[in-house]
Amino acid sequence: MNYRCSGLQLAHSLRGMSRHRCAKWGVAQLRTLCGGGLPGHQSSALLSTNKHGCAQVSSESRESIVGTYAVKRKELIPEASPPSDHDLRDLYRFVEESQNLVVVTGAGISTESGIPDYRSPNGAYSSGFKPITHQEFLRTAATRRRYWARSYAGWRQFMAAEPGPTHRALAQLESKGRVMRIITQNVDRLHHRAGSTNAIELHGTTHRVFCLGCGELTDRHKFQQRVCDLNPDWAAAVEALEKGEPGSDASFGMKQRPDGDIEIDSRFFQEDFLVPACEQCGGVLKPDVVFFGDNVPKARAEEAMELVMSSDAVLAVGSSLTVMSVFRLIRAAIERGSPVGIVNIGPTRADELASLKIEARSGEVLSRLLTMGSLAI
Repeated sequence: MNYRCSGLQLAHSLRGMSRHRCAKWGVAQLRTLCGGGLPGHQSSALLSTNKHGCAQVSSESRESIVGTYAVKRKELIPEASPPSDHDLRDLYRFVEESQNLVVVTGAGISTESGIPDYRSPNGAYSSGFKPITHQEFLRTAATRRRYWARSYAGWRQFMAAEPGPTHRALAQLESKGRVMRIITQNVDRLHHRAGSTNAIELHGTTHRVFCLGCGELTDRHKFQQRVCDLNPDWAAAVEALEKGEPGSDASFGMKQRPDGDIEIDSRFFQEDFLVPACEQCGGVLKPDVVFFGDNVPKARAEEAMELVMSSDAVLAVGSSLTVMSVFRLIRAAIERGSPVGIVNIGPTRADELASLKIEARSGEVLSRLLTMGSLAI
């Protein structure tokens, strides 16, 4: 079913095909994007429904929209000098001398993939962003609606991110037997996509949804479709604002955040957004991630600690090591007598404990490391 219409007609068409009251934000933005009289933009758009019955903007209209409105995001990776030859030689010896090297990674390595971190000068905290806490998520249904509306909107851009040079270099070191295993704070699953086979996701992953009632795990793609089915107008609005390429951003108060959601200006938030309940027990669903204020599951924390205790060196990459869940691993390695190396732009909580610290972009550091001696590929 296709509709060719002006911006105002498009809003009425959305109402006609929707099972729910039309999202004010979605219609307003679609009216603007798809022909609201802006100079140089066509006054018609092609709207269709996908195979699931959810409203969507056609690819030809989306390409036009993206070409007009998508803007490059500001540089996410902090400025840093290239690593010195001395630094690279020290890191080479650090890796070469280890037989059971464990690598701990943080959000800094995914900035090279277009995903912002928290604490760097260009990170999410620099703009005043405060991530949702576990307690806030549990407190009210309104908070959960806002979270899931934002998370739904940001999911496809988050998924569009590709593994960066650090992810790929670590996967290659793992395949060569030079890295025993990776422990990551990141929830983006880019280590897996780069080829790392058994990374411990210390803080979980956005790729699964978890029921707080019965513990049922659901694939995120399935959950996204359930959200679309319940909120076709919101889905259409998000479709209209689809990004043309990883790292690009649209205006309208939308900013990508480190855990995959998008910060949406409160003026555009849809209060009647519907959140799916657990299909098994009707319970509350949350992403299978450790929010701020929550604890890493005991079994996972113990697995990470056992791995560190069985290693003979730990290399921390792209992390300020601020949160206790990861700092305790570094502290345990130091207390055990294992050397700790750090590759990170800016200070970390463990700088005074480390035997090696390199302040440079991790992708550049590790890519050059793979050209050296026995580590060369």
